[in-house]
Amino acid sequence: MKFIYRVILFYFLSHFFQPLGIAQKKPNILFLLADDMSYPYASVYGEKNIKTPNIERLAKHGVTFSNAFAASPSCTPSRAGMLTGKYPHKLGEGVNLVGKLDVVIPTFVQILRSEGYFVGYERKGWGPGDFSKMGYTENPAGKEITFKNLLEQLDKDQPFFFWFGTNDPHRFFPFGAGKRNGINPDSIKVPEFLPNTAEIKNDLADYFHLIERFDSEIGELLNLLNKSGKLDNTIIVLTSDNGMPFPHAKANLYDHGSRVPLIISHFGNAVQQNIKNNSFVNLIDLMPSFLEFAGAKQLPDIDGMSLVPVVRGIKQSNREEVYLERERHCLCRLDNGMLAGYPMRAVRDNNFLYIRNFRPNRSPGGDAEIPGTPSVFGDVDGGPSKALLIDNQNDPSINYYFKLAFDKRPAEELYDVKNDPFNLHNLMDDKSHSLTIQKMRTKLNDWMEKEKDPRRNGGGDEIDKYVGTTKAWITKWGIVFED
Repeated sequence: MKFIYRVILFYFLSHFFQPLGIAQKKPNILFLLADDMSYPYASVYGEKNIKTPNIERLAKHGVTFSNAFAASPSCTPSRAGMLTGKYPHKLGEGVNLVGKLDVVIPTFVQILRSEGYFVGYERKGWGPGDFSKMGYTENPAGKEITFKNLLEQLDKDQPFFFWFGTNDPHRFFPFGAGKRNGINPDSIKVPEFLPNTAEIKNDLADYFHLIERFDSEIGELLNLLNKSGKLDNTIIVLTSDNGMPFPHAKANLYDHGSRVPLIISHFGNAVQQNIKNNSFVNLIDLMPSFLEFAGAKQLPDIDGMSLVPVVRGIKQSNREEVYLERERHCLCRLDNGMLAGYPMRAVRDNNFLYIRNFRPNRSPGGDAEIPGTPSVFGDVDGGPSKALLIDNQNDPSINYYFKLAFDKRPAEELYDVKNDPFNLHNLMDDKSHSLTIQKMRTKLNDWMEKEKDPRRNGGGDEIDKYVGTTKAWITKWGIVFED
C-alpha cells in the first residue's frame, strides 16, 4: 500500500504542479505593481471599506501572502531591489530615491529577454529617476508599450513579461473623490498613528478610491488577457513598491511603510488555488521567482529566494523574518553640509520589529525647511494629512501625532507587532524584553556583516554623498521635481 501511495503522490505532484517552461510552453507573466499601497488595504485582507473584486478574483486563483515586505519603503530602491533580486545597499547609488541603477547589474528584464521573452511596461517602471544618466537606453523595466498594443504585436508563440506600473494610489489624490464614489469617510477606522478627524478620514477615503481605481484597471487587463486567449498560460503577480503616503508610513520601516499586499495567481494549475500564506517575503524574492516560472537557465548572484516552491505547495515558507533598510528618500535635511538621508535597518519577525536608526541626531521626517528650497519636512508626502499635523502641531489633540511623524527618534526601537500593530510603543526601556532586544540586535548585526552592509561598524557616510539623477522636493501639499 505504501508503494501504491507513493506512486499516486508522485503522479499528482508531477502532473498538477508541472514545472512551467519544461513540461509545457513558457508561461507569460503579468506583473501588477501598485504605487504606495499598504497592507491591509484591500478587501482580501479584511478592509471592508474598499471594494476590490478583481483583486479578490486573483486571490481565489492563487496564493495571498500576508507577510510581504518591500526591501526599502521608497520607490526607486524598492523597484531596483525587485529588478535585481539584491538588497538595495548592494546597488551602490541605487540605494537612494532617484539614485542610479548600474546597467552592469543583471536584472530579470535582461535575463528574460535572453530567454526569448518580450518584456514591456506601462506607466511607472523603475523610478523615479532619469535612466538615461546611468547607461540605459530605455527604462530598466523594459520597452514602454500599452498592454493592448503588446498583445496585438506579440508573435503567436512568444512569451511575454509585462510590468503594469500604475500610479495609484500615490498622491496627489483627487480631493473628495472617495466620498463622490461611494466611500463613507465616517465608516473608516483611522490607523492609530493619525488623529481621528474628518480631514484624515476624507484623505483616507480618497486613498481608498485610488485603490479601487487600480482594481478596476486590473479587471480591464484580465479582460484583454482573456480575449487574447492567453489567460490560462499567464502567471499574475500583484504587489506594491512600498506603503501608504501618510505620516508614520511611507519612507519608514514601520509596518505601514514597508508591509505590502502580495498575490501570485494562475487561472490554471501552476500554483495553489485560494490559499492564504503567512510566510515572510521580501520583494527581492520576486526576481528569482519570475526566472523560475520562466524556466530561465541563468541565475546571477542574488539575495532573493524563489517563491515558486511555496506557491506550488512544496514548501510552506522560505523565511522566518525579513531584513529591511532605508537610506536617503528625498533631499530634505542638512547635516555637515550634506543633503543627508536617514539611514535605518530593521529585522521583522512574527512577534517583533526591531529598528536601528544610525543617525538619530537627524530629523526622520526631514528638516522643517531647507533654505533656498521648497522642502517642508520633505520625507513625508504632501497632502491634507501632513498639512493638518503641521498646521495644528500646537493643538494638544494633534501634537502627539505630529511628534510621531516628525520628532527625532532614539537609536533603537522595538515593537510588539501583535499587541502594537501600528508600532507606537517603543519597548527598548522595558527590562522584561532585554532578552528579545539582545536577540534582535544580534540578528541584525549578523545579517549586516554577512551581507556586507556599508552601515556596519559605523560606516556608510559615502551614501549621503551620492548624487541622484534628479532632485525631488516634498512640500506641505505636494512634490516638486528638478532635473
